[in-house]
Amino acid sequence: MTKALQVGRVILMAAIAAGMCTTPGRAQGPSPDELKRKLDAYLHYMFAFGPNVQLTFGDFKETGVPSLLQTTVTVTIGPNKEDAVMWVSKDGKFLMRGEMLDMSRDGFAENRGKLDLKDAPSTGNKAATVTVVEFADFECPVCRQLHEQLRSLMPKYPQARLVFKDFPLEQIHPWARTGALAGRCAYQQDPQAFWKMYDKLYDNQDLISASNAWDKMVDYAAQAGLKTDTFKSCMTSPEAAAAVDASIANGKLMEVMSTPTLFVNGRRLIGDEPQQLEQMIQYELQHTNSKP
Repeated sequence: MTKALQVGRVILMAAIAAGMCTTPGRAQGPSPDELKRKLDAYLHYMFAFGPNVQLTFGDFKETGVPSLLQTTVTVTIGPNKEDAVMWVSKDGKFLMRGEMLDMSRDGFAENRGKLDLKDAPSTGNKAATVTVVEFADFECPVCRQLHEQLRSLMPKYPQARLVFKDFPLEQIHPWARTGALAGRCAYQQDPQAFWKMYDKLYDNQDLISASNAWDKMVDYAAQAGLKTDTFKSCMTSPEAAAAVDASIANGKLMEVMSTPTLFVNGRRLIGDEPQQLEQMIQYELQHTNSKP
């Protein structure tokens, strides 16, 4: 586990050391700059961060909870960065990391609002009461496992629809972006042909490599009934690249860190978890009109 992830997983840190408490008799807590310096010193101490670790703190925001402020800590180690939301008491005595929930609001409405489903491939009921959004990578082995599960699971729920979003992990999967472009170009020619390409890429994942990916994509396009000349032109077009990039950007906005990541009416599910996915779908079908 990286030091940045260790910071990201802190649940509760209390009694931030005697030097971090307010001065006896002082009427108000530390200033924002003083509070940032105290947080910086404490986190370096807690995680034994060396001088190569840089911590940057965002502005402190009111949370609606008396005496509790929110900030975003950016941990930078060389070229790697990671953000973590933290809460700190105004007197500089307590620090919390976790998730604070407002029970007066729909806990998944924010996720649904951030998901950009315009011009994204979808299959199933257009008037669905349950929408499953899949962020995936065509070269990802776990995504292939999920694909097999979805093949048998989704037909059981005609009230649901599946929406696909590209999130190729190019650093570890050399032909993933080529696969994403192929899916996008299939969709642009014929929205239904996307799902033929989707099946072909996962079914033949072991046969595709960085060296043969282009030829394989063209072959699968022909098998899907697409015009191959149009498909080839699309594969190198800025429009297709921009569409894939927009999907990746939406995934980052949704804090997608790995594939597959799904959202079931806004509920996040990471990995190939068919039982949990089905449980979420069933719950949403039963409770769509009775949310707190």
